[in-house]
Amino acid sequence: MSAANMPQRRMRADARRNYERVLAEAEVAFRERGTEASLEEVARRAGVSIGTLYGHFPTRQALLEAMLHESIDRLVATAEELLTHPSPGEALARWAGATAAHMSAYRGLASSLLSSLKDESSPLHRACQQMTAAGERLLDRARSAGLVRAEASAADMFALVNAAAWVREQVPAEQGDRLLAFMIDGLRPVTAETRRPADPGP
Repeated sequence: MSAANMPQRRMRADARRNYERVLAEAEVAFRERGTEASLEEVARRAGVSIGTLYGHFPTRQALLEAMLHESIDRLVATAEELLTHPSPGEALARWAGATAAHMSAYRGLASSLLSSLKDESSPLHRACQQMTAAGERLLDRARSAGLVRAEASAADMFALVNAAAWVREQVPAEQGDRLLAFMIDGLRPVTAETRRPADPGP
């Protein structure tokens, strides 16, 4: 190894350490204060300048994307595993529950993800597409089994799960899970048993 190469390698290692410290402190700050937590405070706690933070993460959404990368990969893997579940309806419900829990990890995250689904320039757009695609495969399987309304789309599913995630930020987790189950039930096809009776009038 030449002496000329050593400083360059040390810089790469320092940059990596700074990157990881920023991610670790952002994780703490976002869990405590939500996705609008001060990035200046994150940089201070990580022991770097705000310029260094922005050098790694040009926007708040870019920082969120890096923080969510591994957990989104796990969600996609979970969806793949659930495709072999013997009950398509139960598989869809489990994935929806796991996704809602993920999307409510930080206060404000659900709103950021919903807006990013429509914004192709957002760093979070890819993450939203991955989650939507994973859910779509499970939704299609449940629809083929006659367990989901024909008109329900993956975008509908994403919006419902997003709403459930937002609700989880406002209520106890147990109540949030119950409300999500109500939402999932609303995707079921309308039958004679579930159709509301006509108003008999006065």
